[in-house]
Amino acid sequence: MTEIQAPTHCPSCNSSLEWSNHLLYCRNSDCDSQSAKKIEHFAKTLKIKGLGPASIAKLGLVSIEDIYSLSFDDICNGLSSEKLGQKLLEEIENSKKVNLETLLPAFSIPLIGKTAAEKLSKVCNRIEDIDSDSCTTAGLGQKATENLMRWLRVDFYSYYDGILPFTFRFSEASSITSVEPKGTVCISGKLNSYKTKAEATKVLEDLGYTVKSSLTKDVQILINESGIESSKTQKARESGVQIIENLKTFILENI
Repeated sequence: MTEIQAPTHCPSCNSSLEWSNHLLYCRNSDCDSQSAKKIEHFAKTLKIKGLGPASIAKLGLVSIEDIYSLSFDDICNGLSSEKLGQKLLEEIENSKKVNLETLLPAFSIPLIGKTAAEKLSKVCNRIEDIDSDSCTTAGLGQKATENLMRWLRVDFYSYYDGILPFTFRFSEASSITSVEPKGTVCISGKLNSYKTKAEATKVLEDLGYTVKSSLTKDVQILINESGIESSKTQKARESGVQIIENLKTFILENI
């Protein structure tokens, strides 16, 4: 009898496979097969009808943000149907309205599913409120907390923030009466006037400001109370962004 040899490399990306609990895994985050599965899971979780494996392949999607960069023509050409294109575009537009307890499990974060997201919604209002302490308060385990903190650090704050068209708010926070938008603010470094960035973010958002963690093109005001001339601050000066050194004074002047 011929002995069956286990594969040593991923058939999709040719990366070395690793054994874990008697199963083989590809650990390459850029693997095309894994990317397609993540997009499929994302679309299924957000109930984007018409965005299954076949459509993902036809549209050439390789990342979650690709979904929201598609134009009507892109979809129609990819699916070879204007009728299907219109339906899928409507589904994608509707998906932008989901709350964070629905959205968070869609990112394929290990151990962060519907139950974990709902627990977080009881103690947090927005994604900026999520930290190790809030995870502990919500009742998440150590491993789930580590996975979520890693995703926030590596994926969300380093990439997704400002790119994806979601409010990243839990449902309770989403129901707050909206106020007239006043502008977009970025908080840089440690604050002196507030204990945490989450606290400062809530005050600013209640006043009508949109708060970003990164210096995106739409940022008009940079909060820097540290006095450190960071690269972010230098970039803001060069771009003509208003720099505020005392947030509480700024808020009092703009109430």
